[in-house]
Amino acid sequence: MIAAAHKSSGKTVVSTGLAAAFTARGITTFKKGPDYIDPMWLSQASGRPCYNLDFNTMCGEDLLPFFTARAGDLTLVEANKGLYDGVAMDGADSNAALAKYLELPVILVIDCAGMTRGIAPLLLGYRTFDPWVNIAGVILNKVGGPRHEKKLREAVARYTDIPVVGAVHRNRRLEIGERHLGLTTPAESGELEAMISGFGEIVGGSVDIEALLKIADTAPDLPDPPAQKPAPDPDVTIAIARDRAFGFYYPDDLEAFAQAGAKLVPFDAMRDPVLPECDGLFIGGGFPEMFIEELSDNESLRADIADKIAAGMPTYAECGGLMYLCRSMTHNGTTAPMVGAIGADAIMERRPQGRGYTRFSNRAEHPWPECPEVRAAHEFHYARLDNLDPALGYARNITRGYGVDGKHDGILVHNTLAGFCHLRATGRRPWVPRFVDFVRRLKLTDWKK
Repeated sequence: MIAAAHKSSGKTVVSTGLAAAFTARGITTFKKGPDYIDPMWLSQASGRPCYNLDFNTMCGEDLLPFFTARAGDLTLVEANKGLYDGVAMDGADSNAALAKYLELPVILVIDCAGMTRGIAPLLLGYRTFDPWVNIAGVILNKVGGPRHEKKLREAVARYTDIPVVGAVHRNRRLEIGERHLGLTTPAESGELEAMISGFGEIVGGSVDIEALLKIADTAPDLPDPPAQKPAPDPDVTIAIARDRAFGFYYPDDLEAFAQAGAKLVPFDAMRDPVLPECDGLFIGGGFPEMFIEELSDNESLRADIADKIAAGMPTYAECGGLMYLCRSMTHNGTTAPMVGAIGADAIMERRPQGRGYTRFSNRAEHPWPECPEVRAAHEFHYARLDNLDPALGYARNITRGYGVDGKHDGILVHNTLAGFCHLRATGRRPWVPRFVDFVRRLKLTDWKK
């Protein structure tokens, strides 16, 4: 596990660089917590899907088989925030808890800007706070120069027994831009391959790769993964928005569509004139506000989606997808028409309107069969909805978080469900197969006529 003392320590850049440096060895990557953007960087660097491990939507019964089914001979797990951070005050959902549960040796990435001897008590505190966490090494990050590195190494060696496995100096080539939801996505960063290659070159040349491999080799063998059922032949087709505006999807959710008998057909909401031939529609989250003009200018696709939703096309949309389906979107003083299927206007604010883990219960109006028990999800949106049509129905009662209005989430229009909560398909919360069954059932009614 690549962890840190606090967020913005540079662990994503270091993790991405290590993934790039280890690509030839076939590295597999994971990200702790509900995150879409960091996994994009890790996936691009490793050339393989990056999967999320999240105590909120996954229980221990889910985590271990999920991990063992996807872990490789060399596996990297990037932590979120700090090593001991989490929602639970007892640390039950922290990175440290995950490291202990999966028996992962931990490498701490320390932001060393403005620090010399002070690194020692920090490391000692992290080591003694929970001696059951295996802090196996430290990477000095954002080091000011050779003299700074020398002082840091001397302090760590004199006061601790934690090995320094690398020192990454400050370098503008290691910077990833940030915005309101965190780091920018790889698709927006330009010169992507050159950036990731540079990360791999710099980080790989600053870290003792052989020492890291030896530390990784101390992790115990994993149990045999559960048997995987082959995906059935698809009998429904679902269009999915996959472009620069919409890219927030969990790879295991996409895999779940195949297991449920659905074929996903991607489309570009900014370029394609109409939807591909499909039985249903899925639009995930992303940054539609960054492409407001391009989305609005594609009038033919907007009209096609609006017509098909009105005709009864089964549709599911999350966050950015919800915003796109509204009448209009406003960002930085620009207002532009959107699909118009939902009677509301999406307005981007400067502060988060909903952020963190959510809990909700499904209402009787929910369009596909769901358990009545409280469900876990997450939200992170700066958008609010104005001028909501009072006739709109809702599928969810919010018990934690904000959703659409602090009380409800999951707007219902025809056979469309659109909300701010991001779902995750797990064994206990199988939203994907239930949505696919909903699409399959409506296909039999031939809504296209």
